[in-house]
Amino acid sequence: MKALADGRVYPDLAKTRAAVPYIVYQAVGGIDETTLSGADQLQNTRMQITVWAADRATASSLMQQIRNAMTAEPVRAVPIGAPVSEYEDDTKLYGSRLDFSVWWRP
Repeated sequence: MKALADGRVYPDLAKTRAAVPYIVYQAVGGIDETTLSGADQLQNTRMQITVWAADRATASSLMQQIRNAMTAEPVRAVPIGAPVSEYEDDTKLYGSRLDFSVWWRP
């Protein structure tokens, strides 16, 4: 994702007054594969990715690029639902948010 949004990709929260467009990502849960035998070697994270842009078209286009990157090799994440459109009245920014299920080995 670093190649998108001119590298403006932030964990959890964007920098104050970040230039648009930018991307924010955070882990928002996942599937716990722990059994009575202990934790499985395969782990899961529900990764929420949000794009913020000056207009709806840019936000939607950037989210489609993220979806393409996240579902391709080597990540192969699975989208959970479809993108959700947002609008932040305070900043006048348009957003697009999508969750992905990501399986990985620690």
